[in-house]
Amino acid sequence: MVKNAKLLASVDLGSNSFRLIVGRVEESPAGSQIYPVDALREPVRLAAGLSRDKFLDRPAQLRGWEALKRFGERLRDFHPDHVRAVATNALRVAKNAGDFLGEAERALGFPIEVIAGREEARLIYAGAAHSVPTIAGKRLVVDIGGGSTEFIIGRDYDPLIMESLYIGCVSHSQAFFPSGNVDEYTMRQAELAARREIQIISSEYRQAGWDQAIGSSGTARALAELVEANNFNDAGVTHGITRGGLEKLKRALIKAENVNRAKLVALKSDRIPVLPGGLAIMIAVFDELGIEYADTTDGALRLGVLYDLLGRSHHEDMRSITVDGFSKRYGADSAQSRRIADLATGFYDQISDSNDEIRAESRMFLEWAAALHEIGLSISHSAYHKHSAYIASNADMPGFSRTDQARLAALVLGHAGKLGKLAQTHVVEWRLLFCLRLAVLLCRRRADVLLPPIAVSESGKQFEIRLPKVWVDQNPLTDYNLLREAAEWEKIGYSYRVIYTD
Repeated sequence: MVKNAKLLASVDLGSNSFRLIVGRVEESPAGSQIYPVDALREPVRLAAGLSRDKFLDRPAQLRGWEALKRFGERLRDFHPDHVRAVATNALRVAKNAGDFLGEAERALGFPIEVIAGREEARLIYAGAAHSVPTIAGKRLVVDIGGGSTEFIIGRDYDPLIMESLYIGCVSHSQAFFPSGNVDEYTMRQAELAARREIQIISSEYRQAGWDQAIGSSGTARALAELVEANNFNDAGVTHGITRGGLEKLKRALIKAENVNRAKLVALKSDRIPVLPGGLAIMIAVFDELGIEYADTTDGALRLGVLYDLLGRSHHEDMRSITVDGFSKRYGADSAQSRRIADLATGFYDQISDSNDEIRAESRMFLEWAAALHEIGLSISHSAYHKHSAYIASNADMPGFSRTDQARLAALVLGHAGKLGKLAQTHVVEWRLLFCLRLAVLLCRRRADVLLPPIAVSESGKQFEIRLPKVWVDQNPLTDYNLLREAAEWEKIGYSYRVIYTD
């Protein structure tokens, strides 16, 4: 349970800015609340370093590493369970993201998860919903980032519809305003390009409806500050963004002819290179979705990550909720999944790591793999484990990073079939897979059968199973399958000994 005044931290490796937020958790009878106590922001502009063929250039990587070194100093005394770092669109699309992330994790001192667009949307909504007053109806949250824009309709703290589109203030500014020049024609083309993307979702969103529109995070806050400080908003509106305010800001940029020459109150230097692209996208959002006014909030992805961390501490891990939903959606046999999960985690407890955090996380992944290992049966019995792994690897799974999904998919794929190809194509946690495969083998009857005491051990690349000979003699199919399993492991260089005890 989270203790009073515990500190949590989140790091957001955005396509435009890297951000760090430290929050203090306060408990009360009404629930838990996070109060930000420290924040850092670095205008890294990672997306500006993406080449046409989607490779991240060296200068952008260096900017990112240097920023993360500074963040790492601030987080030096934090427990690993109290920090979560997530990366968004620029690192989703960069072909050399792996090269950047290795050094980035060393600089920060913590793992970094590359999250999918809809997972980013879910976390953005969580942050926004916790930072604005509650309303009776639904709210629309729009977050214009450096490389993508997220659209979420939700009620209270629950997202209902989520989408992520590949338009962002950095990429759009580079595409239409590379030197900062702004004219009527180019701005119009930038707006139309953004509207074409938003048209994909506009019908569904308009039909769903909302009672409040909110712009979250950097671009929305920067635009709000500009229209407010320069008195561009409609008469009587002192906060937020109006459609008329955006139009007046656009006119001011066109009049200046170049964003660098714009004489605007509250225009920050680091926002100048991405202002015209962000403005064009926001105008397109207002026009395509029929918005006249939007409030704004700073609470977005980084705050949502903190609340997600808090939920995990309170045993309300979104990943467990997602797995339960997938299991029900694909009609998995819950009783069989539970048998395998109990058996696999029992084996793992006999050979598990001494590190409490690693053990707890690994046990969860074994339980999730057991819950999802047969969801591919909803597609076909033939090679069902491949279908299960495909779903686990490619579906939108709220709470899971791409790394999490790859880890889960490898276990699901490897629970059955041959191990040779798996070893060549996936990063596999062989200890966990040993436990899962043995549990699946012993639960083949799909019934609550009383099993004898079974002892397992591991030493390097050697697994050993001890079970009573009397029981083995009474279960020849299991004996046969254990011998086949031993041969399968030996093909990939593992010793797999089955020892019969008196």
